[in-house]
Amino acid sequence: MDMNEIATLMAMTLGVSWASGINLYAAILALGLAGATGHAALPEELQILQSPLVIGAAALMYCVEFCADKVPGVDTGWDAIHTFIRLPAGALLASGMMAEMGMAAELSAAIVGGSIAAGTHATKAGSRALINTSPEPFSNWTASISEDAAVFVGIWAMINHPWFFLGFLILFIFMMIWLLPKIWRGIRLVWRKIRGKSNEPEALEEPIPDIIQADPAE
Repeated sequence: MDMNEIATLMAMTLGVSWASGINLYAAILALGLAGATGHAALPEELQILQSPLVIGAAALMYCVEFCADKVPGVDTGWDAIHTFIRLPAGALLASGMMAEMGMAAELSAAIVGGSIAAGTHATKAGSRALINTSPEPFSNWTASISEDAAVFVGIWAMINHPWFFLGFLILFIFMMIWLLPKIWRGIRLVWRKIRGKSNEPEALEEPIPDIIQADPAE
């Protein structure tokens, strides 16, 4: 296996995890179509994605997510539910990419893939929760369409330009590490404002009651 083949395998292993954390159904649809049309050589464990039935199911669920992801509030609920879907799916797709390399490589890919899927999912869900605080819907639509486009372009890049995609992924991971704490602080601030506690001090001391002792002489 030469360097280009290694880069392609790494890009596809990490790329499917990254894409799954953003839009799992778009990732499955793009991979299935790429494999079915001969633009990508999927490993044996993932050739099931090329099935017309799987492609059709992924396309149907992508259409559902495309609509749900454009409605403020609904998208946050959708992301919450898909916490239990995108993360294990990202791990399974990554392990499937490395299955031909042995059990150790497969397990390692599942661990790394699940972590990347968790990070991208948290970044997407958190940023969308903050965007939903805006009263206008256009920023929500822009973010959603940009995420879908990123998945399809990312799948194309990891197949055709794996070195470029790996460089992009490294930059994305550093950006994600920098951004996630800020997103979390923003969500906490919004939640405090919703509960009407934004102006309260961080910690309140318990009031000290007045204790009046009776004079023994009285």
